[in-house]
Amino acid sequence: MTTQAAPTTAKSESILSLLVPLGIIGVVLMMVMPVPAFLLDFLLAVSITISVSVFLIALFIEKPLDYSAFPTVVLVATLLRLALNVTSTRLILLHGNEGTGSAGRVIETFGRFVVGGNVVIGLVVFIILVVINFVVITKGAGRIAEVSARFTLDAMPGKQMAIDAELSSGMITQDVARRRRKEVEREADFFGAMDGASKFVGGDAVASIIITVVNLVGGLIRGVLAGMDIAQAAETFSILSVGDALVTQIPALLVSTAAGLFVTRTATGQELGSALREQMFGTPRALGLTAIVVASFILIPGMPVTPFLLISGGLGWFAYNHWNDKAHTADDTSGTGTGTSAAGAATGPTASPGAATAEDIEKELPLDVLALEVGFELIPAVDAGMGGTLLDRIANLRKQFAMDFGIILPPVRIRDNLLLASNIYRFLLLGTEVARVQLIPGRLLAMTNPASPPDMDLDGEETRDPVFNAPARWIRPTDRDLAEALGYTVVDHATVIATHLGELSKQLADQLLGRAEVQHLFEVFSRQNPKIVDDIVPAMLPMGDVHKILRNLLREGVSIRDLRTILEALAEVSATTKDTEQLTEMVRARLSRQITAAAKGEDTSISAIVLSAAVEDTFRRSLRDISAGTGGALDPEEVRRIGASFEACVQRVRDQGKTPVLVTSPELRRYVKAFAERRAPQATVISYREIDGQTQIRPIETVTNQAA
Repeated sequence: MTTQAAPTTAKSESILSLLVPLGIIGVVLMMVMPVPAFLLDFLLAVSITISVSVFLIALFIEKPLDYSAFPTVVLVATLLRLALNVTSTRLILLHGNEGTGSAGRVIETFGRFVVGGNVVIGLVVFIILVVINFVVITKGAGRIAEVSARFTLDAMPGKQMAIDAELSSGMITQDVARRRRKEVEREADFFGAMDGASKFVGGDAVASIIITVVNLVGGLIRGVLAGMDIAQAAETFSILSVGDALVTQIPALLVSTAAGLFVTRTATGQELGSALREQMFGTPRALGLTAIVVASFILIPGMPVTPFLLISGGLGWFAYNHWNDKAHTADDTSGTGTGTSAAGAATGPTASPGAATAEDIEKELPLDVLALEVGFELIPAVDAGMGGTLLDRIANLRKQFAMDFGIILPPVRIRDNLLLASNIYRFLLLGTEVARVQLIPGRLLAMTNPASPPDMDLDGEETRDPVFNAPARWIRPTDRDLAEALGYTVVDHATVIATHLGELSKQLADQLLGRAEVQHLFEVFSRQNPKIVDDIVPAMLPMGDVHKILRNLLREGVSIRDLRTILEALAEVSATTKDTEQLTEMVRARLSRQITAAAKGEDTSISAIVLSAAVEDTFRRSLRDISAGTGGALDPEEVRRIGASFEACVQRVRDQGKTPVLVTSPELRRYVKAFAERRAPQATVISYREIDGQTQIRPIETVTNQAA
């Protein structure tokens, strides 16, 4: 049965998709083609049915966008009524002299039964309906639609910025942001279309008046020419004209009322009946007072007692019941016994509070990869509504990080933490604090360049830049221009936090790359190079090994954006070894152009720190002993001297404003890197094999094992 249901449903949808355009074409052709009276009755019934269904949908729908096709439905319904007007006018003028049933039973019934056969009453009712429809409902709905469309268009940039801000802060995912942007666009399109749809309804009301006048005058002339006396012609064609006017005006009134309901319900966000029940009948005090006021009307002499007493009693009953319900709800939620909590009630009648609590706990279990917590005095730097620019900076940072390292920085969850000091922020990696910094509210951070310190100092509290540990001062905002003129680099709190996040992300890049992120990178890469990934993973190397190699590269600041070169290198060398550390070194050699570009200075050469022959021989001898299993531990005193010399070299290079790069032989690089990262993690360690042959190496410092 399941197998047959899908084709049947698809076939039904295909037939329906064909019937709609054919039906619209038929409506247009109906204006010029004759239609028999029995078919006109059927089409009038269809028009009434469409109008009633549109009206009821407007009552029960929760959000206007759930029925975004409404403006089109209004146009089609209006076109159908006008086509029926033209068809009925043709029948009335052609066969009206044959009797009141010449235009069909529906028009005759409306002309005789609905208005009692009294033409004057029918005309008065018709005019009143037209006035209500055109002057009151349609005009009001059109004005609301026009204002809503204008306000919606004006609010679009703000809504888009809010979505981008939430996306940058990690509050929503990319899919949610894409869906919400689409909803904003649909909302603007909907209200723009509703503004135009209201014009259709207004034009329909005017057309109804003109058609009715044409039917009356033309019918009277047609009847006299057909041999009827004036009285008989006036009675017959008046009944037909009024019946035709009413049978099309009532559906028009329903559709225009539905349009008014749509544009006036944008703020409720729920079904109209539920909104009225909660908002009009949900205040027992107001209902009780209304009941008293209504009951007081019976004191007026001559006023009928029964209707006012019935209404007053009904309102009083509603007020009493709602008052008791609220009292019971308050008792249940405030008690400590078996009352159901709000969370428990949300899960359904059979759910227990314990189940709801467990569900809430499960929601808290997943950890954010990156999170930023701020004290309350630093909230202005984060909150865009208070002028904070951090969210925009993080958005730009994520884009730049992807370009520099080839991975997407995970969303950063930003929240305030009242347990922190008011002027402190901290970063968390998978729930664990990795950095904590204290800022001074109301001050700017003025940093100096150690290579070219300013000629004079500024007033302000001395400190260190939390990111690069450079000398800095907390200055007043009024001193900003002076500080910049003296050569200081002045930044606000948002810049400090964003820069800190950028540097922290570089240091933690390998920990930010999980298996899920690797899989996503491969999916993106496979869109242009579908075969490479399939040939390597898992045919040559398992996903875990590739993941480890990529993390090894990121740990030393090597971008993995060039996935093609990395994967091609693994495809070539994985046959010789499966050791991930050796594979990493081989991949680094293939990335020599990229590594060299990162190590070059402004003069396109590499200002290198090199090892003295004695130090290099010490490392090589130790590594050889470790491989042979005969020891290999370095002498502690010699380790201290080499470490002190290395740290001094790195500091001197940094004081010159250059990036410290230690160049060594390929077989020692891993060993030297392990030694160096404990003493100067900011230093880059590369081998001669990883340097492009066109690049010159210029040694500027030498690491020795001599005592200082």
